[in-house]
Amino acid sequence: MSASKVLKMMKDKQIEFVDLRFTDPRGKLQHLTMDASVVDGDMLTDGVFFDGSSIAGWKAINESDMILKPDLNRQIVDPFTSHNTLVLFCDILDAIKRNPYERDPRGIAKKAEAYLKKTGIGDKAYFGPEPEFFVFDDVKIKNDMNETSFSIDSTEGPYNSGKSYENGNMGHRPGVKGGYFPVPPVDSAQDIRGEYLKGLRDVGITVEKHHHEVAPSQHELGMLFGTLVDQADNVQLYKYVVQMVSHSFGKTATFMPKPVKGDNGSGMHVHQSVWKGKTPVFSGNKYSGLSQTALYYIGGILKHAKAINAFSNATTNSYKRLIPGFEAPVLLAYSARNRSASCRIPITLSKKGARCEIRFPDASGNPYLTFASMLMAGIDGIKNKIDPGKSFDKDLYALSEKEVKKVPTVCGSLREAMESLDKDRKFLTQGGVFTDDQIDAYIALKFEEIHNFEHTPHPIEFDMYYSCLLYTSPSPRD
Repeated sequence: MSASKVLKMMKDKQIEFVDLRFTDPRGKLQHLTMDASVVDGDMLTDGVFFDGSSIAGWKAINESDMILKPDLNRQIVDPFTSHNTLVLFCDILDAIKRNPYERDPRGIAKKAEAYLKKTGIGDKAYFGPEPEFFVFDDVKIKNDMNETSFSIDSTEGPYNSGKSYENGNMGHRPGVKGGYFPVPPVDSAQDIRGEYLKGLRDVGITVEKHHHEVAPSQHELGMLFGTLVDQADNVQLYKYVVQMVSHSFGKTATFMPKPVKGDNGSGMHVHQSVWKGKTPVFSGNKYSGLSQTALYYIGGILKHAKAINAFSNATTNSYKRLIPGFEAPVLLAYSARNRSASCRIPITLSKKGARCEIRFPDASGNPYLTFASMLMAGIDGIKNKIDPGKSFDKDLYALSEKEVKKVPTVCGSLREAMESLDKDRKFLTQGGVFTDDQIDAYIALKFEEIHNFEHTPHPIEFDMYYSCLLYTSPSPRD
């Protein structure tokens, strides 16, 4: 859309404010709001200066000036503000060179799309993310020198089956791993999920469905697949809508992968395919209707999975979900229909639906970097004809300990993920998509989180070690 059309739209819709949004390296959506009276064609075309030193992982204070460059093809009217507010997604430009800033996640995602075209493998990469999340009624967090604790509460939680409520305890709630898919009143969130879906429609996202997830208080919304950058934008909008609607209901939503002990965590399965013109590149006559190119793509992702973890599982909490033998797929194998494999090949009704589903990511990190890293790994697999090996067409959760040891796994910690990224980065820097400077800065930023986590005593450590007794867990699955 041209600047003149945006200005006309602002006039027609009586826009009072223009909200310039961008995503920081960690994946947090940030914003700067401009009064509509100062927004003109030059501002929309050239961008707005802002202080980049205030964004962790970007500029030092002595070189803080940066430019927010609106992407005029991606604009929405915010359904949650009390004043008519136009939201524009922005790219980040270097203030001196006026070129894309190499540490901007959205800019990296755009370069990944361009690199795909340059290789000749395809014109478009389609991504279909499935972010899961929890909704709570109350969350308390304390991290002081003398006290470290958190508490969560949800009327759906099975831990509230004996609680007294003012209007009575209705008794209908899902049990542990019992949320998939009972009807109301066991599923108490039917209406709020409807509001989530309506909110997604209001911001221009094509939606498909909503449903309760496996754990009590856990949910998922379905949105239609799209191109890489658009879908990364959509994930950011998805999070915004979910958190804003939850807030309006007096509730709080989190995309933290493992907020609840003893039940399923929240992942973000990511469906992927490549197209060249009108041809689905992944469709063929090989395993499960895939092409050899698709298998090489999978081979690239499996080979570079541990480096990908640095973006796709970007928190210390991510690895409380990625534990062998539990609900999350950690074994680096592929299989048709099989949800225990880290790469599932869905059954499709048409050749156009040929795709792979990568199941280890979660939604806690940066979607632009997550999607871009997987695409770059897939391209590397295709270019170098990386064989993914034999498929595993059985329940991988049921493998013996001896069998499990023969199958490579994802990382076991954020530290391992960062160390893996540091060692295995050449596939990312092909075509100048990622840069060594960006990767080094990202690793340094995430190590701040790792050190904070590793240097803080945990309540369970007091339970296990304070009396210096040999601790025996009642169950390895607790």
